[in-house]
This record gives sequence, structure tokens and C-alpha cells, in this order.
Amino acid sequence: MIPDTVVETGPPAGAGEDACPIPTKSAGAYAKALLDTERQRTVGAPGAAPLPVRSVGVVGAGLMASQLAMVFARQLGVPVLITDLSQAKVDGALAWITAHLEKLVSRGELNETAARELGSLIRGTVDKREYANCDVVIEAVFEELNVKRAVFAELEPLLRADALLLTNTSSLSVTAMGQGLAHPERLVGLHFFNPVAVLPLVEIIRTGNSDDVSLATACSLARLLGKTAVLVADTPGFVVNRILTRLFCELLQLIDNGTDIELADHALDPLGLPMTPLTLLGFIGPAVQLHICEAMHAAYPDRFYVSTSLAAIADARLRGYLDKSGRVLPEAAALLPAADVGSDAGSYADADVIKRRILDALAEEVGLMLTEKVVPGPADIDLCMLLGANYPRHLGGLTPMLDQSGASRRVWGKDFHPDAGFAH
Repeated sequence: MIPDTVVETGPPAGAGEDACPIPTKSAGAYAKALLDTERQRTVGAPGAAPLPVRSVGVVGAGLMASQLAMVFARQLGVPVLITDLSQAKVDGALAWITAHLEKLVSRGELNETAARELGSLIRGTVDKREYANCDVVIEAVFEELNVKRAVFAELEPLLRADALLLTNTSSLSVTAMGQGLAHPERLVGLHFFNPVAVLPLVEIIRTGNSDDVSLATACSLARLLGKTAVLVADTPGFVVNRILTRLFCELLQLIDNGTDIELADHALDPLGLPMTPLTLLGFIGPAVQLHICEAMHAAYPDRFYVSTSLAAIADARLRGYLDKSGRVLPEAAALLPAADVGSDAGSYADADVIKRRILDALAEEVGLMLTEKVVPGPADIDLCMLLGANYPRHLGGLTPMLDQSGASRRVWGKDFHPDAGFAH
């Protein structure tokens, strides 16, 4: 879940040469070429003919589900059906959609006739049997494997044999989700980013069971929605959440060990990222990020840390570590663990040392993702970070910055782009 933030096309305002560690022209040109090329067709998409999408079902009535219903209706112009366990939740989603349409009219983005027609395409019910004629059904329920399994187990007997099943999971195994289904080959991950209408990336998660028609339909659907799709292997966290969570885990471990919060949070400022890590965490929400950290720790316990302070902040229902102005919340500071006498906090009293540790951790994670063949190459990772995490284009995404900083060579003994000239 990434907030709507303007993507910078150059160094941060007022930044000097030291503040922008990437040669702007080469990295910017790399990003431009990447975006111009990759928006045409999904790399690795099968050549099978996609099935038509004439109606869509959305399981769930929360904010993400409501946004998905709006995007499907607006971009495809097809009927969209929302369900949830209670009529009150369904009514709440429909009310949000009505209010959002009114906002679009007030902004001049839609006229009243178009808004009425769009609203008429979306309806809600508690009866999942009404999904019987949907070409596509996507779930956007609570991020818990057993909950999602139960949803698909209930849905499968109600749907046509050729209906495409989609999950909007942000980190869970799609393969595990399909266990027990009669036709797991038609289940595909379609991970949208928040806000759905704004961020252009969709991670399409393929499994060992996914058939070519299902994948081709998912890729075609992403294009029809105006999204750029990256085909990703079914591994924990996929691309964007895996990288961002590794960043969070490194930062929060330092904070839990006694490193000054503000020093740690601003150590990456010279890179010109869209916002500081703790600001981003506030948008995501402590409880959501804690859940992702725990899932990633279960998969990779040696690299992904579960923060005691984040757990305490989530339990206290705070908005995060910072207030809306970016200052440390006193209530959050009070929940930080006391630094151990033998901790290495003193080793991280310098922003450059903190930045180096985090960049080295990201370089390690990127290299491991490429080894695991999560995506075909570093360009796919950069595309994901540019479009799903709003990384500034002057950075070229992520891997050019890791090369230029020296992190790639420190960790792997070589650059991710040895012939590109990012490192010098």
C-alpha cells in the first residue's frame, strides 16, 4: 500500500551534487527508455488468446475493494458486482463509491451524466450466487491465507468453468491459496497498489499451476485497465513489498537497538526518495506493515526482522512513529525499547553509515530475488519501484542507485548494470 505521491523527474529541489548520487542524465534516460518500452507488452506474457471480460465480481467491501470496483467499472465500462458478509458493509462500499463519484464531478473530471452511468454499473449483494455469470472475480478481503482460501472454496462451485479467479494479495502465496481448488490453474495474483486509480503498476503473480489462457487474460485485463503489468514469480512479498519491507526491517532494527529515530529516518534523504521511510509507514499503517513484516520473517527469518517497537505502536493503535508534520510522536517514543548496553547503536550515530547499511541490505535482497528468478532481470525490479513505489525517475528505479552507491559491488562483487556507466 503506497500513498499517492508525485514522482520526481529530477533531483530534489535545492539538492546539490552530493545530494543526488546518480548521474541524472544516464539514470533518467534509462528510466525513460524502460517506461517507454515496458508499457507496450508484459514481458513473459504467454501468446494465448485472452478471454473476454464482460462482467466483474469483487469480493469484499472495504476501501481497496471499493477502489477496485470503481476502476473496473470506469476503465472497462462493464457491470461490477460487490459482495460482503453483511448488507451494511455492502451499503458502506456503495456509499463510498457514490461519494467518490460526486467528488469527481466537483473536480470536473466527470460530468453528472457520466457519473450516473458509471454508478449504475456497480451494485452490491450478500448473495455470492450472483457471481455465476461473471467472467472475472477478484477477492480483496483480509490478508490472511485461511480467509482467502475459504473465499475461493466457496466461490469455485458457483462460477462458470472458464471464469478467471484473481487475488489482490500483497504478499501471500497464490499457490497455497489455490490448494484444494478443483481448478487451481485459473487462479492468478493481480496485485494492485494503493491508490488503485493513481498508481500504474500491477504485479501479476504466476504459479506453477497457472495456465496460459488465465495468464494471458490477466495481462490483457491489466492493459485494458491502463496499468503496466510485471509478471512475477509466486514468492513472499513479490517485488515492491519485499524490497520496502527489507528497508523497513533494517531501519526499525536500528531504532529498536537505540539509534536516534530522526537520524535513522532521514538517513536516506540524499537519495531524493518520495518520502522518509517512517512517513511511508504512517500511510501504510503500523498494523498492516507489522503483518507484512511477520509474513516476511516467517519466510526469511535471517533477513526480515519483526520490530518490538512497531508491534507496540500497532497494539496501541497509533498512526505510526510520526505525527502529520513529521515529528516523532511522544506516545511512540515512549514505546521504544531501552537500548541494550551491548547494542551497536553507537556504530550507527552517523547518517552515512546508516544509509550504507540499508543500501547494502537492499542490494543483497535484489541479488537474491534475481537468483530466485522472481523476475527476469533488474529492469523488472526498477519498473516495479518506479511505478509501484514512486521511486524518482532520476534514480532510474533502484538498481542503478545501488550500482552508483557501490552497494552492488560491496555485496556481490559486481554491478547489476556493469556496462551502463551508473557506477564511476
